[in-house]
Amino acid sequence: MIEGMSVRKSRRGEVEPFYAMELMKFANIKSAEGADVISLCLGQPSDGAPAPVLEAAARALASGSALGYTDASGLPELREQIASHYLAYYGVEVDPERVQVTTGSSAGFTAVILAAFDAGDEVVMTRPGYPAYRNVLAAHGCHVIEIDCGPESGFQPTIEMLEALPVAPAGLVVASPSNPTGTIIAPEQLAAIAAWCEDHGTLLISDEIYHGISFGAPTASVLQSSQNHVAVGSFSKYYCMTGWRIGWLIVPDELARRVELLLGNLNLSTPTLSQIAAIEAFSAEAKPELDAHVAKYRRNRDLVLDRLPDLGVTGFVVPDGAFYVYPDISHLTDDSLAWCLKVLDETAVPLTPGIDFAPVIAGRTSTTDGSRFIRISTAGASEEIEEAFDRLVAWV
Repeated sequence: MIEGMSVRKSRRGEVEPFYAMELMKFANIKSAEGADVISLCLGQPSDGAPAPVLEAAARALASGSALGYTDASGLPELREQIASHYLAYYGVEVDPERVQVTTGSSAGFTAVILAAFDAGDEVVMTRPGYPAYRNVLAAHGCHVIEIDCGPESGFQPTIEMLEALPVAPAGLVVASPSNPTGTIIAPEQLAAIAAWCEDHGTLLISDEIYHGISFGAPTASVLQSSQNHVAVGSFSKYYCMTGWRIGWLIVPDELARRVELLLGNLNLSTPTLSQIAAIEAFSAEAKPELDAHVAKYRRNRDLVLDRLPDLGVTGFVVPDGAFYVYPDISHLTDDSLAWCLKVLDETAVPLTPGIDFAPVIAGRTSTTDGSRFIRISTAGASEEIEEAFDRLVAWV
């Protein structure tokens, strides 16, 4: 590098940190220094992939196959299996040609943004909402509009909120079950939102990556209402394949070829071993193991809800699914990031600050501001969650 030369940097690279990952980075440093860290931070299962998935991976490795690239859209067998899953689980027929296998749902979201939106397009998402969606949309030049969705609406959007928008947006992103709140959009409400989007020329992107993890409330797919929107799925959560980095999209016919070409240029293909193994995630043999994990998440949710009053917390919405609780801790702090950093330093329990999901906006105050919330992951071992709360209660 020439001395004194300034390295060129783009404005689109100036994204906000993903604070959950930042807290885990600090937690890993603390753990390396010898601390007994108990993480309530990241949203990943503490259990590994089910036995049929591991066995399929082992067979593929033992076969001597080169495990080379697949088609950009994924292995035909896996795409057909995903399409069959939609028929069995939702009663919806899906052409496998519309199924796009992706390197995690995150890569799929990026491809959809590039395929559907131009720089300057307005895309609406909920506040609180998944930070990577907001940051990636902004990095690609979209104008992100966040609508406040508080406890009174279950942290989910309503038709009234959409009608209040000054202009119909190019896109709307919803998540059910939600990260960070675990709340679910009722099937009739999701159908109404899909219809509103169709009437207003808005592409609805439905984040359905936590489907399978619900505690009684039904989880509907947007595809049950319309084939003109996008469903995002993942093997990371219910199927416990986080580090395998594999997800999928179901896209409208008009977007399928665009997304395929983008995926081929961005990633070439999703890791072949992960694809081969993922076929078995839908097997009847895997389901009892996976459903046992869901039962654990429900017990852990109930454990956290029982322990929150020990911290003086009374403001929370009971999650319908996923593995998170999103309590209001405004009686403890008005700066959730500073509070979480202090908790980590003094108790070795990393938590996720609410500003990840609802950053404070200068010049305005809202009851949805993430400065007054934290996200607690309930995906870990019950004994560890109990121990973490013992530390927190003693510390507070």
